[in-house]
Amino acid sequence: MIRLLKIIFVFLILLELTTTGENALAVSKSGTAAAQFLKIGIGARASALAGSFAALANDASALYWNPAGISWTQKSQFLATHTKWFAGLNHEFLGVSVPLSSASVIGLSFTALNSPEMEQTTISEPEGTGIFFDVRDIAIGLTYSRRMTDRFSFGITGKYIQQTLFNENAKTLAVDIGGMLRTGFKGMRLGIAMSNFGGKLQLDGRDLIVSYDNDPLQTGNPLTPARLETQGWPLPASFRLGFALNIIGLREGVFLRESQRLTFAVDGYNVNDAEETVSFGLEYAWNDYFFLRGGYRLNHDTESFSSGMGVQIPLQRWKIQADYALSNMGDLGYIHRFGVGILF
Repeated sequence: MIRLLKIIFVFLILLELTTTGENALAVSKSGTAAAQFLKIGIGARASALAGSFAALANDASALYWNPAGISWTQKSQFLATHTKWFAGLNHEFLGVSVPLSSASVIGLSFTALNSPEMEQTTISEPEGTGIFFDVRDIAIGLTYSRRMTDRFSFGITGKYIQQTLFNENAKTLAVDIGGMLRTGFKGMRLGIAMSNFGGKLQLDGRDLIVSYDNDPLQTGNPLTPARLETQGWPLPASFRLGFALNIIGLREGVFLRESQRLTFAVDGYNVNDAEETVSFGLEYAWNDYFFLRGGYRLNHDTESFSSGMGVQIPLQRWKIQADYALSNMGDLGYIHRFGVGILF
């Protein structure tokens, strides 16, 4: 018990550090990182909990939230999610996890943000040139997770990230690392995840090739081929610390019930280009067939309340799960997320 209290004490200190701003006079960090699509949470389940999922992640969506979580899955899982984002953008996620042994799991994930086609405009042709283009962002991750003991698991993800804008693109590699501790006390879990640590993204492509006149005051000079230089931008590196507790549980919880579970979760989240946030969530489950969820995020620039529901249907040896989440994004309106998962 003393050891457990020490763990909780350290967790609370780290959570306080995570959620405290650097100082009141700090310069805004907005716009200082590329690949903003990496900050869009995936999965209707986690999103309905306002992203308080680092310690609760135990399905294929853990490939995004905390790679240590997939090692607690007992079966192979597939997850597909769709998010209708702002300005006609669509955010997609595909993930699959497969146990290699009783203690280790491997996973593969694909994330994409796509825009509708837009017509190119120029200074000379502000109404459009008749040339259309789109914007595409992708991330492909390979995850390995292992239960080091019956209480602690560790996971790591290596991923390839690419952003494409018309004829230009930028690409780099990054790493996610996560850990999860199951304390054995009332279903209490602690989770930690560090994401998007890697190189910078720097756009390159054929539209950056230009013709340069090194002496414009003299006529008849041959033009020299040149390339415009772009600046490299860091990824949105983040640190997430989570806590989860079963208020009502089947085998572990403050109160024990045969067919119900109520889990409380809280996450502190820090990213290098935005203010720190704290999110809270509640998940109610009845017989692991029907789920109700709700959450709230503090200090986020747009998001506040979230809610959602889900169902899980046994089908012979398989289980089919469908989830929906609705997030209030303030003046930007509401975001709808849908997810379908298969356990096999």
